[in-house]
Amino acid sequence: MTTETLSSLQTIGLAGAAAIAALAVKYNDRAIFDEHRPGIAYRKGYPLVGGLPLLLKNRSNVHDFFTQNFEELDAMTTTMSNIGLGRRISTIDPANIEHILKNNFENYAKGPQFQEAFNDLFGHGIFNANGANWKYQRKAASLIFNVKNFRDEFTRVFVKEIEYASKNIFDKAASDRTAVDFHDIMFKFTLDSFVLLGFGVEINGLKTDKKVPFAESFDAIQFNSSWRLIFPLWKLSEAVKPILFPWQTSVKDHIKVVDGFAYDVIAKRKRELAEGQKFKDLLSRFMSTHDENGELLDDVSLRDVILNFIVAGRDTTAVALSWTFYNLMLHPRIEKKLVEEIQANITDDIINDPIALYDAIKNMTYAHAVFYEVLRLHPSVPSNLKYALNDDVWPDGTHIQKGDYVTWSVYGLGRSTKVWGADAKQFRPERWIQDGELRRESQGQWPAFHAGPRVCLGQQLATLESLVAIATLLKQYKFSLVPEQEITYIPTVTIPMANGMKVFVERR
Repeated sequence: MTTETLSSLQTIGLAGAAAIAALAVKYNDRAIFDEHRPGIAYRKGYPLVGGLPLLLKNRSNVHDFFTQNFEELDAMTTTMSNIGLGRRISTIDPANIEHILKNNFENYAKGPQFQEAFNDLFGHGIFNANGANWKYQRKAASLIFNVKNFRDEFTRVFVKEIEYASKNIFDKAASDRTAVDFHDIMFKFTLDSFVLLGFGVEINGLKTDKKVPFAESFDAIQFNSSWRLIFPLWKLSEAVKPILFPWQTSVKDHIKVVDGFAYDVIAKRKRELAEGQKFKDLLSRFMSTHDENGELLDDVSLRDVILNFIVAGRDTTAVALSWTFYNLMLHPRIEKKLVEEIQANITDDIINDPIALYDAIKNMTYAHAVFYEVLRLHPSVPSNLKYALNDDVWPDGTHIQKGDYVTWSVYGLGRSTKVWGADAKQFRPERWIQDGELRRESQGQWPAFHAGPRVCLGQQLATLESLVAIATLLKQYKFSLVPEQEITYIPTVTIPMANGMKVFVERR
């Protein structure tokens, strides 16, 4: 290489370094080429990459990280600039949330980032769908979620499954004085219950001490999908990882397990229908449903239906139950008051009568207040992300541009003193009771079950299943936390406990 060539390369290098330095001066707290958005409280980041390192650093406690942002910036709407992720604007303002989910619903869709990140799990199912594709799925599913099904069939299954757990797991733990993982048991309870109700299949998770392979892979895909939302290079990472670590289970391996389960369920139901058997469950309803193009659903679409509704029917309720019992163990006064209500309303003969049990639970004010308070502080879906199709102005004056990603932190909202008062971070079910009656906040202030046209179809189902489990278990047992364990969440679609929750069990 000649001296002249070396000199030219040095000149180019110096010019490049000077250009990067100049850009770093201009974009000293945000992603390169991302301009400031006036009027929105801004969390400063690093030169050229913005807040991405902060997101990655706080990955394990991301919901608390965003809650801290709202508090430190003293604002209910904030923004961060993150290289590779596009502009994201976050809010905990109830009026803004209701505007996004209800008043200007048509302007906010599942954007390309969300759809691509969750495609492995959700496909074109209801959680990943927009427009006509979403509407036909919601209409078909809505026919299953009615009062008669709740009162008769659903309550019977919930009681059956929780009684199995009581006799075969909790009674044994009480007798042997051994600890059990309550969190794991609740996930098996809700999986067994919902798969049986929705698809007519007994998965028998409660009958094994081991992990259910389908559930394990399902959880791994959820975690990976959530990771994709904050890691712009996830495609490269997933392509390289199997080459560098061929002995590790890959995302594709987990997908095979989950898909295998779903397609086996579909094939079994088709055989049963061909034999003349009749079903009224969710899967059968969708097998006779026509899509937005007037076509019957193929196996891929039915697979998407199964996996989407398992997230709704299994995960959300399991995490709600886990956080409920965690809070009750921390607050003996509240547990005592709840147990008194249970004992006053639910006798042994009522537990064995689904209709009577449904009616009794429906009228238990304090039990509902406890459940609502849990979902305020530990919302089953702690945050959400949508994509602006057009420019918009929120009620607080925030200007949204076409292509912006908007998020609302249900977790941060529940902890906001500006919304819930000085005791926002305290667990106090009494806030939900006024003059002896249960009161409800607006969907914007308490979006635990979403809001507007996409409000959760399974809200009553989740509440019923949870209260059946809470009443049945607390009537029989007293639970206490095993000392010296860390109870915290792991960020996925929902808010499961990262390390489970070990408890000791005593009979009452």
